[in-house]
Amino acid sequence: MLTRHALRDHLLVTHLAGAVATPRERNLSRYRLFAARDPRVLIGLEPESDWRFPELLQLMTQRCGVSADPKHTSGQDVIDPDRTLVALDAFADRLATAAASGAPVLLGTGHPHPLLGFYAALAAALSAAGCDVLTPAQGRSVDITTRFGVRTYNLHYAQGVAMVREPGARAPGSEPGAHTHSPLPVRTALDAAAGSGGPLPALVIGDHGWVCGAGQLGIEAIGLADSDDPALFVGEAEGRVSVAVPLDDTVRSDYYRPLTRYVLNRACLSQ
Repeated sequence: MLTRHALRDHLLVTHLAGAVATPRERNLSRYRLFAARDPRVLIGLEPESDWRFPELLQLMTQRCGVSADPKHTSGQDVIDPDRTLVALDAFADRLATAAASGAPVLLGTGHPHPLLGFYAALAAALSAAGCDVLTPAQGRSVDITTRFGVRTYNLHYAQGVAMVREPGARAPGSEPGAHTHSPLPVRTALDAAAGSGGPLPALVIGDHGWVCGAGQLGIEAIGLADSDDPALFVGEAEGRVSVAVPLDDTVRSDYYRPLTRYVLNRACLSQ
């Protein structure tokens, strides 16, 4: 058993929380873009309230622990590890509820390189508990607008976890999938599930557009979010995201393994 105290220490040592790599300048820039309703930062969420910059900074201070001082405009920012732990507990409790009911689930990530292992372990545990881990729209093409223009990707599942890949064979040793914040992959998966007459997920687990896109469509969603991802925390505040866990979402993949153990142990799920 990984104790809560030991996990808190791990969060700080690995910079999953505490002094994180996401700079203050990026955080503030993303909060301003969200306040301006830039779709690149909304990532599928359509806010109900008029989130201006001061209110958004206050929310991110409450949910993540970033500095509340608007005059702190550069340098390092922080994520409060105690807020991370509280959110991880809520995340695990929601997994336990899904497992107890055998609910169909969908897992997806826009950060496959660091986070695939975390989600894959959850998928395996939920499947062992009797949940149907859905894989709709396997191989379906998705056109996503990037800073380089519109690019076509294919929806792909690895170990029960959805992601997007560029068309063509993946070279050995390359990234497992592409990085994206877009909600289009989850919309494609949900459209395919609905069109096939099969089950829709009762719970979506992931990050970025996977969480916000599902939550906006009325499907319960939980996930991980960095301090520069205000959409998930606004979605949580407005009731369309059940749990948003604040942490750095781009550290080494093995740094997430203690989180996996902690979450599965709390949820009473086999690893």
